[in-house]
Amino acid sequence: QLQLVESGGDLVQTGGSLRLSCAASGFSLDRYPVGWYRQAPGKEREALSCISPSGDSTQYENSVKGRFTMSRDNAKNTAYLQMNNLKPEDTAIYYCATDPILTCTYYPGFGSWGQGTQVTVSS
Repeated sequence: QLQLVESGGDLVQTGGSLRLSCAASGFSLDRYPVGWYRQAPGKEREALSCISPSGDSTQYENSVKGRFTMSRDNAKNTAYLQMNNLKPEDTAIYYCATDPILTCTYYPGFGSWGQGTQVTVSS
């Protein structure tokens, strides 16, 4: 089983920044793509971005393009989501996920999920 653990969520003011981490446990993350997602209260889960196993390719949804940046450090078995210029509407639980078969093209369907980390942006 592919286990992921998110961290880095916090309470920040509008315009602030956070970096979320997604650490792999018990397996080598460098073979797998990683996606980031969020779910706000009362809303459906939203796919945000994905990074290829090597880190040479990333993709972003329009809602976060230009503000959020994905990266990964395979030596540390960890992927990251740098979030800048945060807005109150970014408030949500943020999740990372991976998959042993699917590529980033299909990242909304990734099957192995972490437990999430809470991000709250105050106005």
